[in-house]
Amino acid sequence: MTYSETLLAKAAKIKLLLLDVDGVLTDNKLFYGDNGVEYKSFHTRDGHGMVMLQKSGIEIGIITGRQSELVKRRMQDLKVAHLYQGVPDKLPTFLALMEKLGIDLEEVAYMGDDILDLPILTRVGLSSTVANADPEVLKRVDFISQNRGGEGAVRELCELILKSQNLWQQHMDFYLR
Repeated sequence: MTYSETLLAKAAKIKLLLLDVDGVLTDNKLFYGDNGVEYKSFHTRDGHGMVMLQKSGIEIGIITGRQSELVKRRMQDLKVAHLYQGVPDKLPTFLALMEKLGIDLEEVAYMGDDILDLPILTRVGLSSTVANADPEVLKRVDFISQNRGGEGAVRELCELILKSQNLWQQHMDFYLR
C-alpha cells in the first residue's frame, strides 16, 4: 500500500496507539450464550501488530465504553498496560492518560469507529478508523483501513506506524531469518 507523505509524517511521530474495542478490535457484534456469558471474536493479526508495536517501544492503550472480562483477558495476553473499560465518556480518561505518560497530542494515534470516538479522533496526531465505520467518523479521520473492524484493521494501522518509523524491516528480518 502507498501512503501520502502527510500521513507518513503523522505516523512517524506516534509513541502511543489507543484503540476502541467494539467495532475496531471486534466485528462490532455481541454474542450472548444461554448462560449469560458474552462472546467476542478477536483477529490474531491485530494482536500480533500490537505486539510488534510494543516490541518497537510504542505503547498501546484501550479505552472502551463497555466492560468485559474477555477484553481484560485478551489485553492481558497481549501485555497491554493501559486498559480502561466501562468509560462511556472517553475524553477525560484519554486526557488523564496523556498527562500520566507525558505524551503530546501529535504523538498519539487513535482508532475508533463510532461517533462516541470523535472527541478523541478530532484531537490526536493520527486519527484512524475501520472500513465500515460510521459515516460521520469516516469523513473526519486521517487514515481509513481497507479492512473492517475485527478483520485486520488494527494490524494495517500498526504496519503503517512501523513503516513510517523505519521499524517494519526489523520485524520482517526476524521472520525471514
